[in-house]
Amino acid sequence: MSTIHFIGGEKGGVGKSVVARILAQYMIDKDIPFAAFDTDRTHGALLRFYSDYTSPSVIEDYQSLDAIVEAAVAKPEHNIIVDLAAQTHYPLANWIENSGVIELAEEMGIRLYYWNVMDSGKDSVDLLEKLLNQYNAKLNYVLVQNQLRGEEFTTLEFSGVKDRALDIGAKIVVIKHLHNPTMQKIDANSLSFWAARKRDLEHLNTLGLLDRQRVRMWLNHAYNQLDLIIDCNLP
Repeated sequence: MSTIHFIGGEKGGVGKSVVARILAQYMIDKDIPFAAFDTDRTHGALLRFYSDYTSPSVIEDYQSLDAIVEAAVAKPEHNIIVDLAAQTHYPLANWIENSGVIELAEEMGIRLYYWNVMDSGKDSVDLLEKLLNQYNAKLNYVLVQNQLRGEEFTTLEFSGVKDRALDIGAKIVVIKHLHNPTMQKIDANSLSFWAARKRDLEHLNTLGLLDRQRVRMWLNHAYNQLDLIIDCNLP
């Protein structure tokens, strides 16, 4: 049984691509076979950092999106990561509805996970509520509290939306804050998270010893969170 992981959240700037990169690196480090699709045509992070595993996907093109499901069918031992750009919910939802994706996935034994990446603002809570209104228990949800974009999630806690999601089986993942200059060095040098942990003398703005240690500690925490989601979903 394969699993498709949609990494979304609709709102721009909440860190969807960082979460997709963490998930890709997790799969590599854990020797879990996977394929990835990137829907961001201008700043595709998976295409930039994990190009050997990633294909472009055009969100407005049904044939392009069809390749996601076809990959899951052709490679049942694989996890499929789909990095959704901002403002892609409606074309994705139209494809899901008009193509009967949920029904076909159930028939073919494909699990559908929606990783809803959130910052600490009310907009993220409102968008999560709209997502639940549309799909209710038809999808498996992972609520990603991204502390890179705010560390206080009290709006979510007291909204009632989190409890509603948990009632239908949603899981919670917390991505801790990583020291800003360290993350800036990673992105400035176009480093994968694997490369960011290693000593690198080729780049001018290289990560120092403590930068690399911070990356290791940060990834270890993220991996402990992902273990709760991914291990139980292995084919």
